Amino acid sequence: MSRIGKLPVNLPKGVTVNISDTNMVSVKGPLGELTQPVDKDLKVEVVGNEIHLSRPSESKSHKSLHGLYRALLHNMVVGVSEGYKKELELVGVGYRAEAKGQNLEMSLGFSHEVILQLPNEVKVETKTERRANPIITLTCIDKQLIGHVAAKIRSLRPPEPYKGKGIKFVGEQLRRKAGKSASV
Repeated sequence: MSRIGKLPVNLPKGVTVNISDTNMVSVKGPLGELTQPVDKDLKVEVVGNEIHLSRPSESKSHKSLHGLYRALLHNMVVGVSEGYKKELELVGVGYRAEAKGQNLEMSLGFSHEVILQLPNEVKVETKTERRANPIITLTCIDKQLIGHVAAKIRSLRPPEPYKGKGIKFVGEQLRRKAGKSASV
């Protein structure tokens, strides 16, 4: 039995689940609504205040899908009830970020400003204080989307291992390398 798949997904107050005939699961909560198609072989049912998934056989593909879709449904429930938040930090002299609506304008040491158009579902805030690195805060109800957007922003200038300059997640531990050592 899948250790992840056999766990029920608890539904907090204010969250409702609707399952269509084609195994399309929609989760509605105080922050919004998300939908996810579930594989036709898996059986999804709402029992009381929990979502249960069951698989028809012990084949390897059914086992992997069982855990996958349980995790996706859990992420949807957490997203519509609490939401997700990612924070990125810009480390480097002259690195700046500014949010203008759904556009994120960043100065990352290139010869030009980098302008990134964000999806409507992702809300962005920037915070710049004196003598502190600028911080970009992303909030969204979709865990996959916010992770994708954060990875896209980080890929514009990944942190380098010698000085640590670049875009990193807040709290991320970087592996640092020693520079050249003088020979005696």
